[in-house]
Amino acid sequence: MIHNLLESLIDEMLDGQILLDEALSEFEKLYIQKALAKHKQHLSKTASVLGIHRNTLSKRVSSYEKQARGASRVKRASR
Repeated sequence: MIHNLLESLIDEMLDGQILLDEALSEFEKLYIQKALAKHKQHLSKTASVLGIHRNTLSKRVSSYEKQARGASRVKRASR
Protein backbone atom coordinates (compact mmCIF):
# COMPACT_ATOMS: atom_id res chain seq x y z
CA MET A 1 0.00 0.00 0.00
CA ILE A 2 2.70 2.52 1.00
CA HIS A 3 4.61 1.66 -2.15
CA ASN A 4 1.62 2.55 -4.33
CA LEU A 5 1.07 5.83 -2.50
CA LEU A 6 4.73 6.78 -2.89
CA GLU A 7 4.69 5.92 -6.58
CA SER A 8 1.66 8.14 -7.12
CA LEU A 9 3.25 11.00 -5.21
CA ILE A 10 6.52 10.62 -7.12
CA ASP A 11 4.65 10.73 -10.43
CA GLU A 12 3.01 14.00 -9.39
CA MET A 13 6.33 15.46 -8.28
CA LEU A 14 8.03 14.47 -11.52
CA ASP A 15 5.18 16.01 -13.52
CA GLY A 16 5.65 19.19 -11.49
CA GLN A 17 9.38 19.12 -12.21
CA ILE A 18 10.38 18.94 -8.55
CA LEU A 19 14.12 18.37 -8.21
CA LEU A 20 15.38 15.38 -6.21
CA ASP A 21 17.14 17.54 -3.60
CA GLU A 22 13.95 19.54 -3.03
CA ALA A 23 11.84 16.38 -2.78
CA LEU A 24 14.20 14.72 -0.30
CA SER A 25 14.49 17.85 1.80
CA GLU A 26 10.73 18.36 1.96
CA PHE A 27 10.12 14.68 2.78
CA GLU A 28 12.67 14.74 5.60
CA LYS A 29 11.28 17.96 7.05
CA LEU A 30 7.69 16.70 7.03
CA TYR A 31 8.70 13.28 8.38
CA ILE A 32 10.51 14.92 11.30
CA GLN A 33 7.67 17.35 11.99
CA LYS A 34 5.14 14.50 12.08
CA ALA A 35 7.37 12.40 14.36
CA LEU A 36 7.83 15.35 16.72
CA ALA A 37 4.07 15.95 16.85
CA LYS A 38 3.44 12.26 17.54
CA HIS A 39 5.89 12.36 20.46
CA LYS A 40 4.68 15.73 21.82
CA GLN A 41 7.81 17.64 20.69
CA HIS A 42 10.06 15.48 22.91
CA LEU A 43 13.42 15.64 21.12
CA SER A 44 15.16 12.66 22.76
CA LYS A 45 12.26 10.27 22.25
CA THR A 46 11.71 11.44 18.68
CA ALA A 47 15.40 11.13 17.85
CA SER A 48 15.42 7.61 19.24
CA VAL A 49 12.38 6.61 17.16
CA LEU A 50 13.96 8.13 14.04
CA GLY A 51 17.29 6.43 14.71
CA ILE A 52 19.31 9.65 14.81
CA HIS A 53 21.20 11.46 17.57
CA ARG A 54 19.31 14.06 19.58
CA ASN A 55 21.81 16.76 18.57
CA THR A 56 21.27 15.95 14.89
CA LEU A 57 17.52 16.28 15.33
CA SER A 58 17.94 19.53 17.25
CA LYS A 59 20.11 21.04 14.48
CA ARG A 60 17.65 20.04 11.78
CA VAL A 61 14.67 21.45 13.68
CA SER A 62 16.61 24.67 14.23
CA SER A 63 17.38 24.94 10.51
CA TYR A 64 13.68 24.43 9.65
CA GLU A 65 12.75 27.23 12.07
CA LYS A 66 15.35 29.55 10.50
CA GLN A 67 14.01 28.76 7.04
CA ALA A 68 10.46 29.53 8.18
CA ARG A 69 11.52 32.86 9.69
CA GLY A 70 13.38 33.76 6.51
CA ALA A 71 10.37 32.86 4.36
CA SER A 72 8.04 34.99 6.49
CA ARG A 73 10.41 37.96 6.15
CA VAL A 74 10.41 37.58 2.36
CA LYS A 75 6.59 37.48 2.28
CA ARG A 76 6.33 40.65 4.40
CA ALA A 77 8.91 42.48 2.27
CA SER A 78 7.08 41.64 -0.96
CA ARG A 79 3.79 43.14 0.22
